[in-house]
Amino acid sequence: MAKYTKDIWNRDKDGSKKEQRSFLRYAIVATALFLLFMFLKKDSIVNWVQAGVTLRRQRRQIELYRRENEELDRRIRMMTGNRDTLERYAREQFFFAEPGDDVYIIE
Repeated sequence: MAKYTKDIWNRDKDGSKKEQRSFLRYAIVATALFLLFMFLKKDSIVNWVQAGVTLRRQRRQIELYRRENEELDRRIRMMTGNRDTLERYAREQFFFAEPGDDVYIIE
């Protein structure tokens, strides 16, 4: 493989395949310059990949927030529709009590 790649750049060995080898040299140089340009340029492939990763992360976060909002909406509907549920929630979360109740707080 290394011998063949060295022979590509030696114009004395072109022989009857002069046009093919000339095109191959041109293609190698053009590809190398293109890749170099793409990785050094501000809007490079690396930035595109990073933007794609950020976009996927943000979409997952949006979906998480959407599910949380649906859960909170469900809880709001449950609490506004049923007084007993609202009272139980207030007792559990805020340690509310009715007059005469004994409250024990265990941490």
